[in-house]
Amino acid sequence: MAGRPYLGIPREMIPWEPAIDPEKCIGCGECLNACPNGVFVMNEEEVKAEVAAPGNCVVLCDKCAALCATDAITFPDKEETKRLVVRLLGKMRSQGITRGGS
Repeated sequence: MAGRPYLGIPREMIPWEPAIDPEKCIGCGECLNACPNGVFVMNEEEVKAEVAAPGNCVVLCDKCAALCATDAITFPDKEETKRLVVRLLGKMRSQGITRGGS
């Protein structure tokens, strides 16, 4: 399932999603509690959080990583992602595509 567009950019064009280091994850579930978008699930067998719906992650949101006590959650570089968004917005404008998708 693709996430909602970000500033009119199709979500699948923006590689913003968390990664979980299973060696660091202690299965506390704080990431599941912090994320209202269902990005994470708990692997009950491993007692580790897993990324289940990366496209549901809100672009540039990294709240879950800040709450992770063991620093098990990482994201792509935020500044590079911002630069990509600016480039994509410029490309959309040059092609006459507005935020509303028309």
